[in-house]
Amino acid sequence: MMKLNSYLCIAVAIGSSLLFTPSLQAQIGKRFPSERKIVKDPVTGTMLTFLTSTPAGDSKIYQTHPQWTSDGQWLVFRSNRAKGEAIAVNEKNGDMVQITEGGYTGMLNLARKNMKLYLMRNTGPVTEGPRRGGALQVVEVDLTKVLADSKAGKMQPATTYQRVCGTIPAEMGAGGDMALDANEDQVYFHVGRVEAGKHLAPGAKIDSAFGPRKMGAGPNGLASMNVKTGDIRYITSVPFQIGHIQVNPWVPGEIIFCWETGGKSPQRTWTIKADGTGLRPLYPEATYEWVTHEAVITPDEVAIAIMGHRKVPGTEAPAVAGTAVGGANPGQESAWGPSGTREKPTGLGIVNLRTREMTIAGQTPSGSGLWHVGGSKDGRWAVGDDFSRSVYLIDRHTSEMMMLSTGHKSTAADHPHPTFSPDGTRVEIQSAMLSADNKSMNICIIPVPDAWLKRTYNK
Repeated sequence: MMKLNSYLCIAVAIGSSLLFTPSLQAQIGKRFPSERKIVKDPVTGTMLTFLTSTPAGDSKIYQTHPQWTSDGQWLVFRSNRAKGEAIAVNEKNGDMVQITEGGYTGMLNLARKNMKLYLMRNTGPVTEGPRRGGALQVVEVDLTKVLADSKAGKMQPATTYQRVCGTIPAEMGAGGDMALDANEDQVYFHVGRVEAGKHLAPGAKIDSAFGPRKMGAGPNGLASMNVKTGDIRYITSVPFQIGHIQVNPWVPGEIIFCWETGGKSPQRTWTIKADGTGLRPLYPEATYEWVTHEAVITPDEVAIAIMGHRKVPGTEAPAVAGTAVGGANPGQESAWGPSGTREKPTGLGIVNLRTREMTIAGQTPSGSGLWHVGGSKDGRWAVGDDFSRSVYLIDRHTSEMMMLSTGHKSTAADHPHPTFSPDGTRVEIQSAMLSADNKSMNICIIPVPDAWLKRTYNK
């Protein structure tokens, strides 16, 4: 994971994209004592529920993917409590259970219709080829069995709970970005340069690296695997680096992804159908716009952050010699080009996938602007964090904005990455509020205020 510089978005997106080596003592079904505690936000007064509260290297699943199990009782997260494995915590009583064994790489994918978890797993290192980690397995975990047997204290071998759906050959150069289709019969994944180059049209222009991080060069591709049969199907190649693969969880075959540069992209957001048709920019952006952190929030909508985090050229204070750019407020380097200022409209944008219209739901009055964004599936709320690690709630009916919570420490190992619960009453974040080292994060739940939940609206 990155330390403070959150512009290395792809590292956050796959969160645990490093090749995990599971502990020999890490066994599926292992239980951990509850750490659940209620803490009052010192500024807003909101009562926060910390589901973990010790420094164990916790981090939530990225906000583009589901966080809760399909029964609504457990949240899944990454943690060093069982290094390289996934943990589930019960929201009501705080019980924690290790739900994988054998490690994983990249994104954790919770099914919404049943108690299943899908992940990628390395089969072992290789010395040659486009993928140094070798072939990748796609693995299905039966959470119903894991949680029931763990509670009963009668765990069986890991193979009882984990099924290999299929194997992605090493030569495809697949990465840790993976997303589960709305029908939950396919997963979509990233394909490396060598394989992607085989599927490009003759003479296609390949994009070079963009920005000071020297990222974004192509080509890359998308492919799918049928989780029932293991069959692999190629979808498309694009001339740039792909990141943040996600699906529309209500519309089968609808994929959203980004051009990943580690910061500003020439054209950040993209969408395509699973059959390879309909490739287009999701939100066509101008050179002065810094678009980032797209997330599908309703059957027809995607939230985006249009950043207003940079000073207008000529108005910034002179740089102090020896002072590093970045930290809690990254992206100030002039090499990113003329983007991210408030000379043009910025804020939490919401793009309609059908009409292609974009509206601004809200913006902080000063500072960095909203950074990671999301919303409730009923279209009622939007949410975002900023570089100070504060979390803001927006009523989409009235455009009213309030700070839900703050004090999560700008020195934290990562940003809050707010994600709404399926019923739209709570927001999950990751927070360093309780950490003595001001870095280590815990899993935290923020309620939407009762007064807001009780609101009614005139049509």
